[in-house]
Amino acid sequence: MTSSFPPPAPQNLSAFNTFGLASRAAAYVRLDDPAQLPALASLAGTYPSLFVLGGGSNVVLPATVSGLVAHIATRGIRRLVDKDGSRIVEAAAGENWHDFVTFCTGQGWDGLENLALIPGTVGASPVQNIGAYGVELMDRFDSLTAYDLQTRQWVDMDAAACGFAYRDSRFKAEPGRWIVSAVRFRLPLAWQPVIDYPDLQRHPRLAATTPTARAIFDAVCEIRRNKLPDPAVIGNAGSFFKNPVVPAGQYAELKALFPELVAYAQPDGQWKLAAGWLIDQCGWKGRDLGRAGVHARQALVLVNRGGAQAADILALAEAIRKDVALRYGVQLEAEPVVVGGGQ
Repeated sequence: MTSSFPPPAPQNLSAFNTFGLASRAAAYVRLDDPAQLPALASLAGTYPSLFVLGGGSNVVLPATVSGLVAHIATRGIRRLVDKDGSRIVEAAAGENWHDFVTFCTGQGWDGLENLALIPGTVGASPVQNIGAYGVELMDRFDSLTAYDLQTRQWVDMDAAACGFAYRDSRFKAEPGRWIVSAVRFRLPLAWQPVIDYPDLQRHPRLAATTPTARAIFDAVCEIRRNKLPDPAVIGNAGSFFKNPVVPAGQYAELKALFPELVAYAQPDGQWKLAAGWLIDQCGWKGRDLGRAGVHARQALVLVNRGGAQAADILALAEAIRKDVALRYGVQLEAEPVVVGGGQ
């Protein structure tokens, strides 16, 4: 491989975002080797902005992305060492997340099975601190390597340096500073199943006394496929809104007004509200607004009904936010990154 790459060129991005939004990059480069990142840093300074594109599963792209788009397409998975009761496994940032989880499960490297079928890349996983079915990325995280575009240096970051929180990290607080190159995971050698999530407890595949990691992997895939639309069939970015976390006092007030409120107690005494329930109760499940809509089976998922632009998705999201705020006094926050550019 080489530390350089071909000159930036215009690129159609329609196939590079799971929403299926028509979008075009004015300048696009593909990176297949981490050694290209210093050269990218130099190049980025000649453009008004830099957008790092992974799997395109957590973004809302405008019709034209006016800055430089860098598509991270690096590959590689390797087992490093066993230490402190854990197996350390490293994956390149450009690896498809679900393919990585599938590979690890097939190797008997258990611990990521609850995170199966989450769209996106390995490099994006710590940025969002992805999570599902009782497990968050930070529960399995060891460290990562990133290139600091500000200092032009390579850095290794542990969990504390990443500043993980619910669907959040330091990378989201300082966007555009780091490009993740590789992520290392700490997978327990003495593996124990995590099946506290209600959907998993009810699943017949997990009725055994001690379900295997493979059984959990298969169950999670089945549940997600039944609940969530396939982006190859209808454009979407998965769950569009975060589940809002509110203080205990606010939860108690809401519960008194709405006894059926769905919420989950948090270790710090706060309560996580089910955003999908809030949206459903406001009458949005299965409803359309122009060329965008809310999925009929999962109110958290916004979909492209065909020919939608970023403005259509954002108008629908804003209408939902206003209704939820008016009825419940709760502010919903979007998960996907809204990329700047021309509409």
